Amino acid sequence: MASRRWFLLLGFWLLVGCSTSEAPEQQVSKLTIGVVAYGEGTQSVDRYHRFTDYLGDQSKTLVELEPVYNEVKAIEQIHQKKWSLVFAPPGLAAIAISTGQYLPLFPLQGVNNQSSVLVVLKNSPLQKLGEVSGKRIALGQPGSATGYYVPLYELYGTAPAEIRIAPTPKTVLAWIAKQEVEVGALSKDEFEHLHSEFAPVQFRILHASRRIPAGSVLISPTVERNQQRVIQQVMSSVLPAIAQEAGYVPNAPVPDYKDLITFIQKVKPIEARIREKPAPLYQ
Repeated sequence: MASRRWFLLLGFWLLVGCSTSEAPEQQVSKLTIGVVAYGEGTQSVDRYHRFTDYLGDQSKTLVELEPVYNEVKAIEQIHQKKWSLVFAPPGLAAIAISTGQYLPLFPLQGVNNQSSVLVVLKNSPLQKLGEVSGKRIALGQPGSATGYYVPLYELYGTAPAEIRIAPTPKTVLAWIAKQEVEVGALSKDEFEHLHSEFAPVQFRILHASRRIPAGSVLISPTVERNQQRVIQQVMSSVLPAIAQEAGYVPNAPVPDYKDLITFIQKVKPIEARIREKPAPLYQ
């Protein structure tokens, strides 16, 4: 009898041990959504309010929004896997995929094939790209495709007198308007949206770049796969008005970032020289 009880007890503990070892990975208890706010503050938080409430209710998870004010801080959060979801412009999306193993889920709204523009004052004597050597240039933050990586590539072979890094696209136009720089880089979409705020100052586009894919909503590799599927399903089933507010397109194919990732890697060798005065943008 004693040996039979021992056999049953041993079987019980083996069963418990097997159940424990095969238990599924637990989902994270909190989802943190990262966005680049460009200094918009509460305005950026408000546009995601209904979306975060909806996602939290439907996924049964605590959801919080974490806005940062430039791409540099966003890259830090991505490299440290601190963001569960990221609403990322194209350059940041390419970096999150290539270096952070983030997975794109949905495209962001806006121009599907946008471009970077180099802008000058309307009465500037500059007429072509090769004339920017010896001039002061404003770029966006590292991490921005339209404000940083693409214009660096377009400026290859020139030697600007100085390159300044602006915290926001609006700052780029402000520096041009005050004649603190002669040339500034930002996306064409941002330029069209912002330039009227500086009236009566007038600008013109000196150079427009190749086309760039739209941004994406991406999910972290630290989010368990079953939970990833739940989040994707919830975001696909959202009311159109909520998706519109949050700025993404449900049930649409994500952009292809393969070329942009390769393109960013090619720019890296000249990136190290942008702090020099003048800044020789060539190897």
